[in-house]
Amino acid sequence: MQYPTSKLPNLGTTIFTEMSKMASDHQAINLSQGFPDFNGPPALLEGVGHHINKGANQYPPMIGIQPLREAIAAKITRHYGATVSADNEITITSGATEAIYSAITSVVEAGDEVIVLDPAFDCYVPAIELNGGVSVHIQLQPPLFTIDWSTISAAITPRTKLIILNSPHNPTGATYSAKDISALKDIVAGTDILLLSDDVYEHITYDNQQHHSFVSEPELFQRSFIVSSFGKTYHATGWKVGYCVAPAALSAEFRKVHQFVVFTTSTPFQWAIADYMKLDPEYGKTLGGFYQQKRDLFCESMASSRFTFTPSRGTYFQLMDYSAMSDMDDIEFCHWLTKEVGVAAIPISVFCQQPLEAKLVRFCFAKNDETLLEASDLLRQL
Repeated sequence: MQYPTSKLPNLGTTIFTEMSKMASDHQAINLSQGFPDFNGPPALLEGVGHHINKGANQYPPMIGIQPLREAIAAKITRHYGATVSADNEITITSGATEAIYSAITSVVEAGDEVIVLDPAFDCYVPAIELNGGVSVHIQLQPPLFTIDWSTISAAITPRTKLIILNSPHNPTGATYSAKDISALKDIVAGTDILLLSDDVYEHITYDNQQHHSFVSEPELFQRSFIVSSFGKTYHATGWKVGYCVAPAALSAEFRKVHQFVVFTTSTPFQWAIADYMKLDPEYGKTLGGFYQQKRDLFCESMASSRFTFTPSRGTYFQLMDYSAMSDMDDIEFCHWLTKEVGVAAIPISVFCQQPLEAKLVRFCFAKNDETLLEASDLLRQL
């Protein structure tokens, strides 16, 4: 039998699965895959069981339950001073990855070009390629991974359909400034270019920085899909509950895809999150401080190591340069680090189309303090 040609011939198992398995096999401390080793708020966890026992176990509405969509709309007003329609502009999704896939699928056609900024999270390009699109890669500028807007402007052609942006940025921890927002406005003004903003770490910024959401900018929101994640916010990545905010016309197209990808999202989780958002509406405003303590603990404990780094500006990831201690490429170094040192990290090259000159790995500090200190003790010995 002749099997069909692979639609994604260059892809295998993700680096996250690979490194987490390697960490388990070698009993290493897993600072690779981006999930916490602690639970979310107890009242939120208890809410799931409460709603299961109450019978919230059947299909919810395709777009998500009304109370959760209303809670998200209220949160957007509190945080960003914007008003969105819970009925027509918010859709609950089975995680941010599903939302990103559904957004791309709803607008990208064969031959359309999509601008992607490297290092780029690994779910963007497969979704583009599965829809016949062409990824146009633009390298962020190390060491702070800033955006060269003139390069983006030069990359735009009549076939440019979409620009994918991510702030706070995974894997680098970089964030957008007000100048970045202004530059983006200038670039898309007078065009039909759409935007996909991956905002899953929207509440995890440091040093009193403001997250610049496109929902606050009418010129940008009218052309945007904005994706966020309750898993990142509430330390419950395994729940796979996210959402997409988009103007009504884009939401209508998004929902056409969403309904046939997953149709809907776990009912008791939706009810529990809706309840908790009402119980603790200011939770998102405290999350940055919670994770900044962990960032500072990890960075301070690594200050005497041979790694060099600039503290992350957002996300719960920290990039570190290992060039002072090894000539290995980053994939080889991460394998060695896991097997021989006992700490798992993620190589940055897997997020890039072109090689980076810097030798960088990504550590996740969404861990208990004891875990971070144990890991840093091992890493300081290198």
